[in-house]
This record gives sequence, structure tokens and C-alpha cells, in this order.
Amino acid sequence: YMLYVSDIISRFNGKLLCGDENMILDNFCKDTRIIKNGDILEIEGNSKYVFEVVEINNISATCLSLYSTRGLEKGAIVVKKSDGLEVEYSDKILGRIFDSYGNVIDGLPFESEKKVSVNNPTVTLKDVKVDNEPLWTGIKVIDFFAPLEKGFKMGLLGGAGVGKTVLIKELIHNIYASSNSNAVFVGAGERSREGRELYDDMQKSNLLDKMAMVFGQMGDNPISRSKSVGTGLRMAEYLRDEKKQDVLIFIDNIYRFIQAKAEISTDLKELLIENGYPANMASEVSSIEERINSNNNGSITSFQAIYIPADDLTDDAVQTVMSYMDGQIVLDRKVAELGLYPAINVFKSTSKRLDAEKVGERHFNLVGKVLAYLTRYEDLQEIIAVLGIEELSEEDKLIFYRSRKLRNYFSQPMFVAESFTNIKGEFVDIKDVLNDVENILNGKYDDMDESKFRYIGKIS
Repeated sequence: YMLYVSDIISRFNGKLLCGDENMILDNFCKDTRIIKNGDILEIEGNSKYVFEVVEINNISATCLSLYSTRGLEKGAIVVKKSDGLEVEYSDKILGRIFDSYGNVIDGLPFESEKKVSVNNPTVTLKDVKVDNEPLWTGIKVIDFFAPLEKGFKMGLLGGAGVGKTVLIKELIHNIYASSNSNAVFVGAGERSREGRELYDDMQKSNLLDKMAMVFGQMGDNPISRSKSVGTGLRMAEYLRDEKKQDVLIFIDNIYRFIQAKAEISTDLKELLIENGYPANMASEVSSIEERINSNNNGSITSFQAIYIPADDLTDDAVQTVMSYMDGQIVLDRKVAELGLYPAINVFKSTSKRLDAEKVGERHFNLVGKVLAYLTRYEDLQEIIAVLGIEELSEEDKLIFYRSRKLRNYFSQPMFVAESFTNIKGEFVDIKDVLNDVENILNGKYDDMDESKFRYIGKIS
């Protein structure tokens, strides 16, 4: 079945007619089963022009062009692509970089083993597994203040230069070391320079063969930026369903996915809601988030970087995404300025797993006590700045010094940063963390200098 290109209505948006104005193919437009929304069309004999059907009426189909439309001519014959958009579905995804449409872009030879459609239905309600095991990362500050569970969705908030990439690399390293599970990294609408840096860093850290990478770069059209998340998820589903793994997927940045959808809606002249977001934003986000789940094969645990426009946490897009999150990890520049990494703000970082019934009374109570100490410490800093430390009571002096030890203790040497710090990385068991924190609070280490607690694993 053929269509004829009638008009180009923007640089990435085309309108395809069933025939020219004088001829309509017999019964084509009456039988809408021939093509449907989501089908992929291409110019006959020229695969560089590829379109996705997004709207069908009686005589025409409106399509979005996946690539540039430069050079496209009116009257060109369009045919349906029988296999649609497909992505590699084998172990060959590991160690490679793909674009949003499943094409290898690292410049190295590639032979496909098996391909499947990018689209995949969400896990059915009966298959979703909700009582999951904890997922310990070996990173003290995360396991203590924001413990993870297999299948969780965690928001990762933080600007440039606060150690986000190093934290991502350490998570990939530690999860692979503890459970032999692989990871998928999705760059949705982020800088191509950062993507290249991440690729080189992963290669130097010997982590590249443990992960697959998908990039829809900032300079790509909005179709590419919006498709990258689904392509990465399909690869994660392969690792979960075929390799029976507990997979990590990093999405940087989920806000850019919504932004790309808004650009597409604008070009299609669809109704937008406040702040220029598409009216179907909730369903678009849902189609992604509901695929990130656990089943009997394994789990997909996600870390999703979330851009906060104008630092407004009440923004519609931010609130829509956050409604799906099971917790958040906030990287803070003020912590980074103290030279403490990972630079996590423990007051703003949370997790639904931090519940006495899930982590136990001891862990839960210790977190509350540590936060109380650190809150009091911030108050005491202001008093000391004005009056000096000698004006504090003996009890406040103990809180002040113990809090500084706790603050330093939650810094940690990382495996992926060994070449920069010359400090051997350490994976710290949560039991050791609880013992160490309890001992600091009880005064066991009051005679030790606070500098001894910087960049150590467990206290030996």
C-alpha cells in the first residue's frame, strides 16, 4: 500500500496523503486497518526519510519525521515499514552506544543477533511484584538515609559539578560487583559532550562492558529525544526478562522527555495546558514509568535525573514525575564545597523504604537520631560564629563534635575515583554502618579526631 507525500508542515513534521488531489487508491482511506497510529513509513528506495504515523483521518495521515526532511520532494512514494522501529534484543547491547531508534553510533562493527519492536506493553497487574528485597548499594549515605528496594524509582536531583556522574558510575560498579547485574544509561536531551565524557570514563573504569547506552542528544529533533527513553527501557527489559537480572537504568534527564513531547504537541497544533506542557503529559509519563517494575524474572530499578525549571518544585511536569517516585536523592553544592563526596543532602533525600517495618526499629531510630543531631549542629554553628564554642554547654559540645564526626563519616572512598584520590574504594555493609553510627552517637569515639572519619569505609 502506498501513500504520496503531499506537504511538509515543519522541519520534522510531515502530512502524508493517500493520493494526489485527483486520485485516491481504491478503498485505502476507507479501511483504516491498513495503517494505524504508531506505524512506521518510509520513502520507497530511500530509507533516510522515515516517518511515524500520529494521526489518521478519512483522506490523510499526519506523520512525524524521525530524521531531517531536507531534500524531501512532493510526490515521492511512501510505503509501510513492516518491521517498524526495532532495537537489539541480545547480549550484544552491552558495551555499545545506540541512538534513539536502536542504531549503533559508536563507529564500531556490529552484527545484530535478534531485534524486537521498541514498543512493549507495561507489566500487567497480576505480574507486578511488590514485596521486593532491599537493594544495598554499599554507599553508606544512600543505604542509611535513603535505602533502596528492587524495582524502586528514585529521583536524582542536582546541578553540574556536584558529582552526579561519579555517583552513577559507583552505583553501576557496586551493583554489578554485588549481584552481577548490568545497567542501562539513557541520555534524553542532554549534551553530547557529557555523553562522550561518560563513555570515556566508563571505558577507563572498565565498566563499559557492563552496561548499554542510549542517547537522544540535545541537538537532535524532539522525536529522537522523546524516543530515547523507550529504547533504553526495551534493553532493560531484555536484561530483566531474558537474563533474569535486577537491572539499573539511569535516565538523564526525564524532564527533557516531557519537554520534547511538548515541542511535538506544539507543532501538531494540539491544545497545551499551563506552562506549555502537552495535555496528555500524565499519560505520556505513565507509559514510561509503568514499564519500570519488578516481576518474577527480575526487577528494573531506576535513577531519574529531574531538572527543576526555575527551582520551582511545584512545576506541573516536576510534580507529574515525582508522583511516580519512591524516593529522591538530592546532591547539594554546599556539601560538595566542604569536600565531602558523595555530596548528598541528607535532609532532602528520602525513600519510601525508610519505614520501621521494612528496615527495622534500630535503623529507623538511628536515622531519626542522626538527623536530630545534624539539625542541632546547624543551629550551634550560628551560635559559635557569634559567641564562640566555649559558650556552649557540655551537652551541646558533645552534639557539635559528634555531628562533625558523623558528617565526615558519611563521605566515602569510591572505586571509580581511585585513580584520582589514590584511596582504595570500599563497599560498606549496612550492618557495619549501623554499628559505626551507633558507636559515634554513644560517644565511643569521642577521643578520636574528626579528620580520622573522612573518606573511610567502616570504622576499624
